[in-house]
Amino acid sequence: MRRLIVLLVLALAACSPSDNSASTPASMPAEAAAAQSAPAAAPLAWQTLPLVNARTGETFTFADFAGQTVFVEPMATWCSNCRQMLGNVRSAREQLGETVTFVALSVETTIPSADLAAYADANGFDWLFAVMTPDMLAELVSAFGRTISNPPSTPHFVMRPDGSVSSLFTGVVSAEEIVAQIESAGAGGA
Repeated sequence: MRRLIVLLVLALAACSPSDNSASTPASMPAEAAAAQSAPAAAPLAWQTLPLVNARTGETFTFADFAGQTVFVEPMATWCSNCRQMLGNVRSAREQLGETVTFVALSVETTIPSADLAAYADANGFDWLFAVMTPDMLAELVSAFGRTISNPPSTPHFVMRPDGSVSSLFTGVVSAEEIVAQIESAGAGGA
């Protein structure tokens, strides 16, 4: 019995953390050590929810776009304001090139991805389209309010490279105004 207790004490001692108060390498500057131990900003709940690229079937999240500027437009295939706004987005994309990622999110949570892809292709919208899940729609409503779920109001926002977001913009705006909104959100661009 004594042998079992000794073995148990030795096992516990081997598993307990040692006091490594000098765990930062001597060659690491103090500010680098502080940055290493500082927690990174956690993505917002909606940024971690999976979506499916309507064209490719690949799954993605908004957290995958860390370090990038993303222009997001909730929309619906039946919405004429959305189609007009998406046409302006196409022109803004031409001005901005590859500096901004554009994502259109259908609020029609039950539309088949193939139908959304066909809509985008038929209208010459060649950027990322995805169908919102009910969870994504609920999280966006929680974050931005009910207006985000009303496609005719043409809601849109900018996600900055650090994951923070602009306020919600509404209304059909020109390509130049889209570029200005991206720039005013502090997200870079043109």
